Amino acid sequence: MLIFKRSRSPSPLLARRLVLLAGLLALLAGCTPRQLIVGSLADELAAQGSQQESDLELARDAAPFYLKLSESVLQQQSGHRALAEAVAGGFTRYAYAFIASEAERIEANDSKQAEALRQRAAAMYRRARGHALAALEQSHPGLTAALSNSESRLILSREEAGLGYWAAAAWAGWISLSKDHPDIVADLPQAVRLARLAWEADPEWQHGTLTGLLATLEAARPGGDRQQATRWFDQAIAQSAGRNPGAYVAKAEGVALPAGDRSEFEALLNKALAVTPEKPGLQDLLMQRRARWLLEQAPDLF
Repeated sequence: MLIFKRSRSPSPLLARRLVLLAGLLALLAGCTPRQLIVGSLADELAAQGSQQESDLELARDAAPFYLKLSESVLQQQSGHRALAEAVAGGFTRYAYAFIASEAERIEANDSKQAEALRQRAAAMYRRARGHALAALEQSHPGLTAALSNSESRLILSREEAGLGYWAAAAWAGWISLSKDHPDIVADLPQAVRLARLAWEADPEWQHGTLTGLLATLEAARPGGDRQQATRWFDQAIAQSAGRNPGAYVAKAEGVALPAGDRSEFEALLNKALAVTPEKPGLQDLLMQRRARWLLEQAPDLF
């Protein structure tokens, strides 16, 4: 289970502004001011990635417009690091929150549709990974290939921690849905190494979100150290001051469930539900919804 920072979607006012800017792009095609407009639109879209949305339905419905427009602008502003991070994060969040999670919910009643959803989610994770890695490659040519060489020396800057997080998280999500593709699963060590590089660049990123990703990957990888994963989960909870429901849900799924500890599993999920953020965002609501669903599934999970 991955821990993601809060998801966002455009407000109606910003959506109108983006449509207007997109229209200007068409009118100014080939003109000198065009790049100024494209750059302004890229800035707007990247900034939108730092805003919050607490309405699940609005976020789900608005995300496709935001993602398609952002991806289109990124193709023309490939060096815009903030937009690349927003696009990679947007596709990763959408795949996890609205596609892969839905596949889990309907699996028992419609396995065929659930599989179709998993394939769609996998494609979006791959897309997100591609955007994030492409942005990192601009500053670190050959980085993707170097990740498979444990002897290579790689260092990310603090400003690149977010890109590293989304690349690793999306990569891990893609791997988790590709169990029938050994060549994809074989890339897990590279995803783990990238997550570690991002964490080393900024261990406090998003109040422990990167630490939580390290914990999840350690718990999930073959031969992973469960005690180390537990320490990282606890560190992630501490870094968020206990205000991140996702940290508790991740530990429940990453440690308590594999250990067959139903009591700890339910205790962690109840802690997630007890969190009352001052400004609850979409991610808080999504993880608390998942906590409720997992509690309902507990009799079948143990």
